[in-house]
Amino acid sequence: MGNIEEKQTKWEELSISNDFLFGKVMQNPKLCKELLQRILPDLNIERIEYPELQKSINMDMDARSVRLDVYVKDEKEVVYDIEMQVSHTKELPKRSRYYQSMIDLQLIDKGQLYDELKRSYVIFICPFDLYGKGRHIYTFENICKEDNSISMGDEAVKIFLNADGTMDDVSRELKAFPDYVAGQKPEDSYVEKLEEAVQEAKKNGVVTVGITNNPNSSVGSIVDYHIQTATREKLFLNEICFSRVSAMTVIEVLYLFLTVGQERSYDRTSYCESLIADEKL
Repeated sequence: MGNIEEKQTKWEELSISNDFLFGKVMQNPKLCKELLQRILPDLNIERIEYPELQKSINMDMDARSVRLDVYVKDEKEVVYDIEMQVSHTKELPKRSRYYQSMIDLQLIDKGQLYDELKRSYVIFICPFDLYGKGRHIYTFENICKEDNSISMGDEAVKIFLNADGTMDDVSRELKAFPDYVAGQKPEDSYVEKLEEAVQEAKKNGVVTVGITNNPNSSVGSIVDYHIQTATREKLFLNEICFSRVSAMTVIEVLYLFLTVGQERSYDRTSYCESLIADEKL
């Protein structure tokens, strides 16, 4: 019991800078859309959809897999990957390159033309200034080194947003979000909605079970019960290998244990789902 209470305390102390909680809050399409609109004010995003929450990409047994925090598309099929990054690993530039290449592999199939690749944005939100130049936002697109007026035209954009900037280079509305990530409470209507969503996500008093393939998963450290799955590939590779088959098998077994012979099991299951699926598409 003490272990559960300790994890409950950790859960209650989490902020939106936790990638799991951030992903949970961003499941609200209105909050996610407004964040994208603040980061990219020149775009007119009418709606977004979630092809897959916390999308996992593992193209090959020998390739490094990735799990994207928030992966969404808009009505024009433009792809946005939003990542919460608290620790300064100093490898984010090449990590963003890898993420974007993995996303591209998902966007077209064999036989399709390369021109069918849609515009994509990889956005990292950090409490630190990755480049140390005092900017709140760094936006990168491929341009010609000999003539900066020539864009490569690959429509791949990488953005690093941080709370440690010193320049007056972004709007007050945009600055409010990284400030909130860094632990401040700026007076801003969007931040107020985020704080309400964070508290709502944290107060839903249900027993939580995390099913992951990583014993050191951040999810495992905050749930009441952590179940670790594995695949045969795990025996031969150093990389973490995730299998939906093993995860879904565990989920089915748990579902049967929790529902068979239990009164009002369907009502309870529906209630628990409603707590984590607000405005689910």
